Amino acid sequence: MDFTFTEEQQAAVEAAKAVFSGVVPDAVPSPALTQGVVAEEFDRPLWAKLAESDLLSLVIDPQYGGAGLDPIALCLVLRESAKVLARVPLLESSAVAMAVQRYGDAELARELLPAAGRGELVFTVAANGRTGHDPAELAVTARPESADGGSWVLDGVQTGVPWAQNADLIAVPAHTGEGRAVLALIPRVHDGITLAEQISTSGERFAEVRLDSVRIEARAVITAEGAWEWLRELLTTGTCALALGLGVGVLAMTSEYTGKREQFGFPIATFQAVAVQAADRYIDLRAMEATLWQAAWRISTGAGGALPVSGDVAVAKIWASDGVRRVVQTAQHLHGGFGADTDYPLHRYHAWAKQLELSLGPAAAHEEALGDLLAAHPLG
Repeated sequence: MDFTFTEEQQAAVEAAKAVFSGVVPDAVPSPALTQGVVAEEFDRPLWAKLAESDLLSLVIDPQYGGAGLDPIALCLVLRESAKVLARVPLLESSAVAMAVQRYGDAELARELLPAAGRGELVFTVAANGRTGHDPAELAVTARPESADGGSWVLDGVQTGVPWAQNADLIAVPAHTGEGRAVLALIPRVHDGITLAEQISTSGERFAEVRLDSVRIEARAVITAEGAWEWLRELLTTGTCALALGLGVGVLAMTSEYTGKREQFGFPIATFQAVAVQAADRYIDLRAMEATLWQAAWRISTGAGGALPVSGDVAVAKIWASDGVRRVVQTAQHLHGGFGADTDYPLHRYHAWAKQLELSLGPAAAHEEALGDLLAAHPLG
């Protein structure tokens, strides 16, 4: 198996490193010291830099002004963003853009995607459902308003929608009377939609999105079979990439600290107990990396396997959720009391890690899903 990334993918990584090199993780108030959200907006100046570097159009097809790269390239950029806790809706906006161009109406794609690639239009997605535990599409009902199918009516509630107050369009999964999943693109400001303030574990501004007989043009509702499932798997895989990047950043921070912190006249990194714990977390990161690229590769290529692609995504999220938790816990332990100091960025990484661990389902939820897949697709 060839794990080498293409020249285009490697170029995207270099561009991302250049953009994110100026990001300071503690540029906004600490979630540990803030009563409400850490900031009212995401990092708009950084968003503009990403647009200028063509990273917002990275996965958009050339006919819409993009580079036409695949989910692997997106995950590579997301990994770099998480190393510095970049506060931008890069995953949500890029994933919805890919779903629109893959499953949406051609006219809708021509209208939305060029602006999204320039950073002028921001997407987010309601992927948590009503409780964060039930399938998101079951939280909202969708029905054609008339027999001619000219518009749809949506009712329901979605919680924990990231960046909703600052996005232009919210992608909302819903279910029809026949139990089929559809994906509606709803303007943030629209009759019948109400946003209630919520705060994420990382201190970012989330929202409860309440839909009360919201009417949407039919062309803004993606009804293609498998559209929502594909988007959900891409979002989950992207979350794994964020967890990997965060873990890499935390382990590097820990390595630097333990190499300088001395006890009994020696750096604590030279002590066997410290080295063994750090080595265990390095192994976690390598497992997170291998499972992430397996899932991203299958989404990118559509390659077959013993299990559906959702099996690889579940394995990746199991490792990402458990691995990122272990990495930050070990980092806190090896930093001692210094790791809890709010003047040091590690506590912020810990909050982000907990958010990523639970986003789109914790490890236990994906273990259950993987078990169901194995029962339905016996191996060998």
